[in-house]
Amino acid sequence: MGYGLIHIKKNKLQLINYGVIHLNKLKNHPDKLKRIFDRVDEIIKEYKPDEMAIEAPFFGKNVQSMLKLGRAQGVCIAASLNRNVPFEEYTPRRIKQAITGKGGASKEQVASMLQSLLKLEELPKHLDATDGLAAAVCHFYSKGKGEHNKTKASNWKAYIKENPKRNVSKKK
Repeated sequence: MGYGLIHIKKNKLQLINYGVIHLNKLKNHPDKLKRIFDRVDEIIKEYKPDEMAIEAPFFGKNVQSMLKLGRAQGVCIAASLNRNVPFEEYTPRRIKQAITGKGGASKEQVASMLQSLLKLEELPKHLDATDGLAAAVCHFYSKGKGEHNKTKASNWKAYIKENPKRNVSKKK
């Protein structure tokens, strides 16, 4: 599982740290969930982030894999809530769109764009690290407006009603 930390100074991105939480040596799922919670909690304690971005659950063909992924995401969210760090979720497609301009971009394309954007000397061995970093950069580009802050409007009339300050009328 990847993570990434960025700092925003004068509206500019600065890389703090990124990496992966290794889970492959752990045999059972509860141990993996505990490792994720403990490591995310340590990262939050060490770096004291103002906000956290996470990849939102997505639908796949393998129900068991989706369930395990959802649990892992929930553990990350629990760690942020435990430390009073607000979080926002972004779909994988939206993260890729924010970084590369293409929602269907590959992990390699996302990593390459982040390498250029953040001036990374080399790409990490595990691209999960750049996945975590991509969520953080997407959060910055999205000004913190993720899946939780989406408008519920189903048409323009409803959108205007829900967002009166965004309504620009023409002067006569």
